[in-house]
Amino acid sequence: MHPRRPEGFDGLGFRGGREEPGLGHWVSTPPDIPGSRNLHWGEKTPQLVAGTPLGASGLGEDPSGGGPNASTEQLNRFAGFGIGLASLFTENVLAHPCIVLRRQCQVNYHAKNYHLTPFTIINIMYSINKTQGPRALWKGMGSTFIVQGITLGAEGIISEFTPLPRELSYKWSPKQIGEHLVLKGLTYMIAMPFYSASLIETVQSEIIRDNTGILDCLKEGIGRALGFGVPHSKRLLPLLALTFPTVLHGVLHYIISSAVQKLVLFFLKKENSHNLATDNSSSVQSMLDAYFPELIASFAASLCADVILYPLETVLHRLHIQGTRTIIDNTDLGYEVLPINTQYEGMRDCINTIKQEEGVLGFYKGFGAVVVQYTLHVAILQFTKILYSTLLQNVS
Repeated sequence: MHPRRPEGFDGLGFRGGREEPGLGHWVSTPPDIPGSRNLHWGEKTPQLVAGTPLGASGLGEDPSGGGPNASTEQLNRFAGFGIGLASLFTENVLAHPCIVLRRQCQVNYHAKNYHLTPFTIINIMYSINKTQGPRALWKGMGSTFIVQGITLGAEGIISEFTPLPRELSYKWSPKQIGEHLVLKGLTYMIAMPFYSASLIETVQSEIIRDNTGILDCLKEGIGRALGFGVPHSKRLLPLLALTFPTVLHGVLHYIISSAVQKLVLFFLKKENSHNLATDNSSSVQSMLDAYFPELIASFAASLCADVILYPLETVLHRLHIQGTRTIIDNTDLGYEVLPINTQYEGMRDCINTIKQEEGVLGFYKGFGAVVVQYTLHVAILQFTKILYSTLLQNVS
């Protein structure tokens, strides 16, 4: 589902095929869907930092031949693949229970406990797992991947048949940026009904939930777009009313994450180049410097965008879930269920109602799940770094 991108693309900037020490080729994170997590794809895994002993080979020597250098290079490649895979697995699988609880807390206007800290979130996770089983924390995971695939596919198709640029050239102009963001907005509009269906799957209580197929997200998304299928109440907001908040959240998330990613990469590259110039780093450290800046930058970008836009995401989820006859878990107790019976007239009414009835902190219900999610991500990245550093030291 993911089309190929030009080498050297990294968010809102494009290096135009230029080589940069320690980074190699990379692409930006795929377009973000509100509230979902993204897969971070790359065309090529960066291999070695220029000028390091790992890449050195004498004249007439075959780097693919036998010997310690060949085994070290093979381990380096395996390390790069493993590090990236661990990051993807953590972000899209291990963190999914945090996404489920986060969304349930956001749409639960009944809740007295806002779960602003990770301690209460962990406690409610345990209660739900105890009463409903582990499946209740991983519900809707397949639909989130479907939404990501639809988003990437829609972006590729639109960019092929319209003059809207999917990537920005190195010498970009304000017009190119505007057209690029228009493409992102159109992509979010197309994925919007499927995102609504995915949101329902992730917050619907497992107690009253029927066995759903992996393609139900597609069926219900098409039904939502065409106005048939699963019965809804009269409080259901039309997709036209959801377009502005959905596109606003998606575009802002993309802008913030791309800007933060570029900024973090800039400082990490500057620091790594300074270390290489002043200190003869070991081959192990050079390998780690080649892989981890991209992962750290991507992690920081997603974290900043999620934190800054969390209130808007809460409003967006409540508007999407209204009128869908969804039954969620009681996030105060960890058992029992609650219906969603909101009657917001639109985005402005939703913001005013939350502020008046739940206070400013009502926009941050479930924020503890974000803390748990990114703490888990940091722990996995650090563990993976230590593991591969130890392996490479033993080999060398």
